[in-house]
Amino acid sequence: MSGKPINSVQIKVYTMARSQGKTQKTAAAMAGISERSGRRIEKGEYRHGGDRRRHWRTHPDCFAQVWQLEILPLLEENPELRAITLFRHLQDKFPGQYGDSKLRTFQRRVSRWKSLHPGAKR
Repeated sequence: MSGKPINSVQIKVYTMARSQGKTQKTAAAMAGISERSGRRIEKGEYRHGGDRRRHWRTHPDCFAQVWQLEILPLLEENPELRAITLFRHLQDKFPGQYGDSKLRTFQRRVSRWKSLHPGAKR
C-alpha cells in the first residue's frame, strides 16, 4: 500500500489468514498489503526480494566478438591466467576499444567461465 517491498513476514501473515478462512481483502489488510499483492501471492506471481534479478541484458555484450576467437583459446590453454592479464592483452591488441570501465564486466565473465570449468583456478 505504501510502495514499500513486501517482506516475508507479511507474506506469512497473509497466507496464515487465508488458511484460516479470511477473505483476500481481510487477509491483505491484516498483512498490510494490497488486495492485488494478495492475489499475486496466491497465484504464485509474486517474487520475493532476492528473486528480482533481470534475465535480460541491459547493454550489448562488448566482448562477444573476441570471446570465442581471442579469450577462450587462451583460457583453455592456460586456465590459471588472471582476468586482468587477459584484459590487458585485449587492450594491447585492440587499442581504444576496451576501456578500463569494462574491466569488472570482463572479470565477471572470466569468473563465470572458470566456475563452469572445475580444472581452472580462480
